[in-house]
Amino acid sequence: MTEEFTSSTHPPLPPTTEDIRYSWLRLLRSRRVGPVTFHRLIAEYNSAQNALDALPEVAREAGVKGYKICPSPVIDAEIKAAKAAKARLLCLGDVHYPSQLAQLKDAPPLLWVKGDTARLQSPIIALVGARNASSLGSRMARALAHDLGSQGYIIVSGLARGIDTAAHLASLDSGTIAVMAGGVDVIYPTQNTGLAQDIAQRGLLLSEQPMGLTPQARHFPSRNRIISGLARAVIVVEAAAKSGSLITARDALDQGREVLAVPGHPFDARASGCNMLIRDGAQLVRNSDDVIAALPPVQPPARASAPQQMLPLDRPPQRRSLQETAALHQQILSRLGPSPTAEDQLIRDMAAPARDVSPALTDLELDGKITRLAGGLVSRKLR
Repeated sequence: MTEEFTSSTHPPLPPTTEDIRYSWLRLLRSRRVGPVTFHRLIAEYNSAQNALDALPEVAREAGVKGYKICPSPVIDAEIKAAKAAKARLLCLGDVHYPSQLAQLKDAPPLLWVKGDTARLQSPIIALVGARNASSLGSRMARALAHDLGSQGYIIVSGLARGIDTAAHLASLDSGTIAVMAGGVDVIYPTQNTGLAQDIAQRGLLLSEQPMGLTPQARHFPSRNRIISGLARAVIVVEAAAKSGSLITARDALDQGREVLAVPGHPFDARASGCNMLIRDGAQLVRNSDDVIAALPPVQPPARASAPQQMLPLDRPPQRRSLQETAALHQQILSRLGPSPTAEDQLIRDMAAPARDVSPALTDLELDGKITRLAGGLVSRKLR
């Protein structure tokens, strides 16, 4: 089976048959294939099925022995679980795929959703903060979510305790989206089970993770980039100096989103992160009017489209000898360390064509020697 995309000046269309959607899901669930690698493989091989066929050889050339793509029974089980949970698969490029999220280099190729996907087509604002929120912080979150909702904005948050919960509850009537760190059928924390059920009925639950996955600590940063990626702006209500909410704020800055923060008392540790953001240039928020004033005018929703890197390459990369490939890999690794580096900057520093460096980065990621991070960053793994 070969996937074909309609020829046009636009990025390739989303998968149009169940077979193609199946191969997308199978490629994304294969070992060491994250969103960025998925996009690069599609760009290089023009289809998910072609990429699946080539992946074992790509891994072998990268030094990974015995690599196997995701088995079909694993995908069959995930699809069965989705049907049982009444979840739907939303693919990058689908008409309902959020246009803001589609702009990201690491846009999720696939999302499982439960609820009303029309919520994704309205202007969205993220509201995040501390799990151990103060009563004043919760009041502020409820007021902002309610007032922004009444002005036509959808509120997105992470279904966590504290500020997230307050924001979701206050925007149930106007529209809210919960981005989950685990499977869309796994409610975490369990105390928000009732809230999640209400959101599925009146808003939208969303996750890029496989069905049935219980969230682990490493899943939350990926979840946070989706929260900020969906939104035109991120409001931090309460956050400690080192918190997940500040990770979301950093993601928002990397993605070109507005970052706003509610100030707090200097002696309250829950406000230290917000005060730091304001010190560093974030817009101070007293009420919803401050938020509206900080935002550019709302543009009509645009049709979601795949990112530019999903277009086939103008010409296939030249085949290099094993010696040349090893030298390029070593050159890349010598320039990387544990601190993240922008991939674009790496390519400029190397003065090498992107069409040569990009496949090499994919090889090194499959080999477990580098890690790709949100915002187009890459770092070397130290063993």
